Amino acid sequence: MSIYLRAVLLGLATGGRSTVGITALALTAPRTGSWLGNRWLTRAAGLASAGELAGDKLPKAPSRLAPPGLVSRLAFGVIGGMLLARRYRASTSTMVLAALLTVAAAVAGALLGGRWRSLVARRLGTDLPGALLEDAGWLAVARYAVTAR
Repeated sequence: MSIYLRAVLLGLATGGRSTVGITALALTAPRTGSWLGNRWLTRAAGLASAGELAGDKLPKAPSRLAPPGLVSRLAFGVIGGMLLARRYRASTSTMVLAALLTVAAAVAGALLGGRWRSLVARRLGTDLPGALLEDAGWLAVARYAVTAR
């Protein structure tokens, strides 16, 4: 799979849940010779994702499209895209393009996720089933982005 497709998939997942892209990269990083594979960093990333997944279900959770939520998705998108390109020893120009693709896809993922949740809430009267399905989907997309051949 091309680095660019990986970047788009990672960006979509990051748009849905801001921390899952970085967490997928950390969990699949080599345990030796990689600072990203450090067990403490891996644990911290996992805890951050678990907290985000749980916090997202709270009634007072802010919109992912509000500035703080969207900015965090863009920031994690840039970081994720650059780390992804670095993992594959990409050139500087490829790294920059991967980061830009990840950021653009993060915006798309945020919009798609928000619309999905609204649709489920209108149909079922609650968005919890949609939120849980969305979590599973974004986690799967992030994992695929970093592990597919």
